[in-house]
Amino acid sequence: MRDLKHIDLKKPINMSTSSDPYLPEEHSYRLTRQALEILIPIGAKILITTKGTLIKRDVNIIRGGNVAVMITITTLDEGLARIMEPNAPSPGERLSLIKILSKNNIPVGVRIDPIIPYVNDDENQLIELVDKVVEYGARHIVTSTYKAKADNFKRVITAFPELESKLTKLYKSSPEKHSGYLYLRRNLRKKILDPVIGEALRLNITVATCREGFRQYSPSCDGTHLIPMKIKARRPTLTQYLSITGLSR
Repeated sequence: MRDLKHIDLKKPINMSTSSDPYLPEEHSYRLTRQALEILIPIGAKILITTKGTLIKRDVNIIRGGNVAVMITITTLDEGLARIMEPNAPSPGERLSLIKILSKNNIPVGVRIDPIIPYVNDDENQLIELVDKVVEYGARHIVTSTYKAKADNFKRVITAFPELESKLTKLYKSSPEKHSGYLYLRRNLRKKILDPVIGEALRLNITVATCREGFRQYSPSCDGTHLIPMKIKARRPTLTQYLSITGLSR
């Protein structure tokens, strides 16, 4: 709480890029909810990135704040989604979440990430996914190909053992490596992502390809440009600070 007075309110806060802020534990601990209750009233700019539908619980406070949301959806195929993301809500549930957020005037975008060769890279299915999320209210898309690293590659092969030979060949033969991650060859990455980019542009929404090195069709990659300014940023008064930290009780 002491850090509250040091926050640079001109910069966006991303909740979060390393772990989903709406994991099942949030039901009990309500840490994300408490953070929002602290940050929203002082006008902080917040981008929430999640697969979790528990965010519906917090719509009542999010809709009045400087908050935008990015929902990850990698496929519309319910069976495939259960393999790729076994503990996440279904694609249908996440589509319904987009509609709820949009109807509450909360800007929302979608992360179609990662796209894995031979798994969820079918061109027609990707176009259908873009169409569907835009229909439900998405205003921005971030898309990216799968980047291989020893630990995550093992998990992919465990989920799709029949693809081990094909995926190993694709990634081991690529000359591109960044920050310890193996990238697909540039021309293949572009081929995989082109259907998503093309359909998003056709539907007149922004689209970005973080970490790919391609042209961006958006003011930001992560979706921070969606954040609305509903509350003027201001430092909390001493009374507010004491109330937020619980020191007044």
